[in-house]
Amino acid sequence: MGMVADRKTSGMNGEGRYSWGFGSLIRRKQVDSVHLRREGHTQLARKLSAVDLVAIGVGATLGAGVYILVGTVAREHSGPALTISFLIAGIAAALSAFCYAELACRCPSAGSAYHYTYICVGEGFAWLVGWALILEYTIGSSAVARGITPNLALFFGGEEKLPAFLARHTIPGLGIVVDPCAAVLILIVTVLLCIGIKESTLAQTIVTTVNVSALLFIIIAGGYLGFKTGWIGYEIPSGYFPFGVNGMFTGSAIVFFSYIGFDSVTSTAEEVKNPQSDLPLGIALALSICCILYMLVSIIIVGLVPYYDLDPDTPISSAFASYGVQWPVYIITAGAVTALCSSLLGSLLPQPRVLMAMARDGLLPSFFSDINEFTLVPVKSTITTGVFAAALAFFMDVSQLAGMVSVGTLLAFTTAAVSVLILRYVPPDEVPVPSSLQKSIDSISSRCSGNIQEISNNNLKDLARSFGSKGDALLRNPLIEKGVVAQDVQKGQMRRKIAAWTITLLCIGVLILASSASAEFLPSILRFTLCGVGGVLLLCSLIVLTCIEQDDARHSFGHTGGFICPFVPFLPAACILVNTYLLIDLGA
Repeated sequence: MGMVADRKTSGMNGEGRYSWGFGSLIRRKQVDSVHLRREGHTQLARKLSAVDLVAIGVGATLGAGVYILVGTVAREHSGPALTISFLIAGIAAALSAFCYAELACRCPSAGSAYHYTYICVGEGFAWLVGWALILEYTIGSSAVARGITPNLALFFGGEEKLPAFLARHTIPGLGIVVDPCAAVLILIVTVLLCIGIKESTLAQTIVTTVNVSALLFIIIAGGYLGFKTGWIGYEIPSGYFPFGVNGMFTGSAIVFFSYIGFDSVTSTAEEVKNPQSDLPLGIALALSICCILYMLVSIIIVGLVPYYDLDPDTPISSAFASYGVQWPVYIITAGAVTALCSSLLGSLLPQPRVLMAMARDGLLPSFFSDINEFTLVPVKSTITTGVFAAALAFFMDVSQLAGMVSVGTLLAFTTAAVSVLILRYVPPDEVPVPSSLQKSIDSISSRCSGNIQEISNNNLKDLARSFGSKGDALLRNPLIEKGVVAQDVQKGQMRRKIAAWTITLLCIGVLILASSASAEFLPSILRFTLCGVGGVLLLCSLIVLTCIEQDDARHSFGHTGGFICPFVPFLPAACILVNTYLLIDLGA
């Protein structure tokens, strides 16, 4: 009963007729706006600035993958064109960043993609995205924590020299390798997150600074060696594209996952002092810094050593070692450890806030929505997720499930892009009409023999004022003015229906196109036919969306005055296509 009550207070649309069946899947909640203030629960502390958001974004994104990924991708796919692969992947990630920036400004509440999906798409899809994010963050944090142990052991001279209480052990008879170090690290980060958002962000800033400093050392020292020795990595007979342009694009698809993490910034939207300006700035700077660092490191490493001689496990250390320089290995190892620690913080920070948002909406017990009165963070959710992730990291090698991390992220990226299209062309009713007012409007409509144009402004104002402050809010709502009073209400409704069906067909076209492009097992004729059908659906949908006008209600939807995603509908459509293809390409 408590969960049902919470869902009613969340501002769901649809009333009782959507309680069961398909209607519950598309039921949407109200956006937090100037017309609607949330009541009934403690707010998170608004303490974060743009600098804090950059630290969170860079820390969560700039993981240890760059210390390993450059070797594998350069050897097997891109060759010296690895830099261009990182650039293309960064541009693809920027498509999602644009969508996230607008949604975060309009709906600055905790929950990230789950919150946006619930407002724009519906409850069923939001439930799916919410659990996908929880799965992503749980597995991601456990995998990162288990990866810290072997890197940390390098400072002690090997894993066998680690203290006994931190070293990995195999349980006799079960064959399970437990990792106490990983569990302890997760519990330490959990305690840090419980202390407060500002304190945990300070820790994130410190470890991220060490990581960035290590990468800058690699760039500067490697550049010195490169200019001194003549960049022998680029003097190869196979040229800049040894695997062709296709190899370069394949490398882009792989390194794209190294940009995952900037969405952690949006999970803290409710804790930002000035979300309309700081959120888009934080997302843009975090992604730009990561892209620049990735490209500079790749330029240095593939220039120092021919791509086919790179060590796939330790490409950076081996590149310096090939010049007889051994001591940088300690700086590189320190960078890798701090990169893993910042990724761990970035994985554990958003998860309690997703749980809190789902509990607020009644999809989880209210236990998870409690906010501590002293630290102003969701302590109960943080402890629950921390203990579960620590247990998972202690008992299980989750590396085989690492692909699930990408599934959750790509699903969230896709729904964010779809939400932008819905927001622009079919924005949800921000302040639904109360049932009693709707009955009065219907009564007047029937007396006018169905002629909506005969309803006068005075009648509507008298009805609306009878509901006090709610009525005043309704009068200020452009949907009410245009939906009941305006002469072209019927045209507006028809346009919204056309836009809704067009967005649906666009998504279907993308799904067919991406699925057939990835289905190499299909006969060539069938595969190209399906690609053609999907491409035609996608192209026709884009033409229709370009020709029809965007809904005027978008100007007042949610919190206005923030970032606006450019090139709609083309940019969100490209974002949906890229992320859907990568999602399907991961395999069943």
